[in-house]
Amino acid sequence: MMQIAPEQGAFMTMLTQLLGVTNAVEVGTFTGYSSLCIARGLAPGGHLLCCDVSEDYTSVARRYWERAGVTDKIELRIAPAVETLAALPTDPHLDFAFVDADKTGYASYVEEIVPRLRPGGLMVLDNMLWSGEVLDPQDDDGRAVADLNDALVADDRLDVVLLPVRDGVSLARKR
Repeated sequence: MMQIAPEQGAFMTMLTQLLGVTNAVEVGTFTGYSSLCIARGLAPGGHLLCCDVSEDYTSVARRYWERAGVTDKIELRIAPAVETLAALPTDPHLDFAFVDADKTGYASYVEEIVPRLRPGGLMVLDNMLWSGEVLDPQDDDGRAVADLNDALVADDRLDVVLLPVRDGVSLARKR
């Protein structure tokens, strides 16, 4: 249930290929399916930094990365993602970012990622419909996603589209 859908995985592989991504970051790795899809689409010499807090779930990811032959493209950091992101160089060096973690943290992740995205770089955010709750948020997660949807549309640094794929996928391209 917490894993992205197969069609989302294929979509992200294609996006990374189309953009010629060499430098990517993922917030929320879980068991590694989304990171595997991103890594498969990286340009030669590409690198994916994965941010997660769970050794247990990411140990599953590591096994699948090894089986798929992408281990050399992926770096995993076990720490709060906002700290990992804040420690990255501040220059716009990221081509691609995928966010699929704790919903109340999304706004903080976006604020750390956007300055580090190169012009034309793409940020993909999962669960942006939050099972329809964004229309009438009932909890902190629903309110966080609804507020972020509003903030993304109003952010003059970004061009944004929300696609009704699975539970909603927002694409935010840095201007």
